[in-house]
Amino acid sequence: MGTGGQNGLRPGKGNTEGVTEGKGKTDEVTVTSNTDASASCQYRCIECNQEAKELYRDYNHGVLKITICKSCQKPVDKYIEYDPVIILINAILCKAQAYRHILFNTKINMHGKLCVFCLLCEAYLRWWQLQDSSRSIDPDDFIRYAKEWDFYRMFAIASLEQTAYFIGIFAFLWVERPIRAKEKLNFTLLLKALLLSSYGKLLLIPAVIWEHDYTPLCLRLIKVFVLTSNFQAIRVTLNINRKLAFLAILSGLLVESTMVYFFQRMEWAVGSDCAIYKSQDF
Repeated sequence: MGTGGQNGLRPGKGNTEGVTEGKGKTDEVTVTSNTDASASCQYRCIECNQEAKELYRDYNHGVLKITICKSCQKPVDKYIEYDPVIILINAILCKAQAYRHILFNTKINMHGKLCVFCLLCEAYLRWWQLQDSSRSIDPDDFIRYAKEWDFYRMFAIASLEQTAYFIGIFAFLWVERPIRAKEKLNFTLLLKALLLSSYGKLLLIPAVIWEHDYTPLCLRLIKVFVLTSNFQAIRVTLNINRKLAFLAILSGLLVESTMVYFFQRMEWAVGSDCAIYKSQDF
């Protein structure tokens, strides 16, 4: 999820400035700035969330100068010099600065692929639970549950539940929008943030492969971690307080629970979290 250094930065247009050096001699030094001429390429200070025109200037020969924020007088983005592993660790710790760096100051277009992969992990977990709870010595049953149709069905159900979860979040924020009429909501960026912050679902596969007595607890912790990451992503993207972000998460969970209840009434084997925990505890 994290990207560091200059490789992940948004591309910008450079400019050239004249710098006087030496005694009585003027040399022209090329100064490369990451400022984009268009207004659409705006960066954010990771400390105070204020917009910034540039993150750094490159004075050639590897000499970089990080831009100082005019609002908080701190570096706009200190993570441009950090190793990607350090950024990932800070993102796992749900630090707002790391989230602002990833969402505003880097160019990451992997949220779509990450979403599909996370859904595949969740579908595999449900498919595995479906087989584990319906074991039979009859070879016909084994062949029936080994069919790919069950996995595709679990993938479709997981996709619908995640869609319901996002709709619940967006609906709450849209209803709450008049309260903050002066602020503009970027739902496209919010969707990207939610998809990227759901990377914790990738841990479902190791939890299933290395099955042990604490697997139900691990699944609960993964669920809490994903919700916490979504909570922080909403806060950072919309710059709202913790209360509104928490209520948005609750709204998403409410709509998702309604979707799960609907599937259960339709007598579909949805493999929901509650069913997984109960079957494994038994």
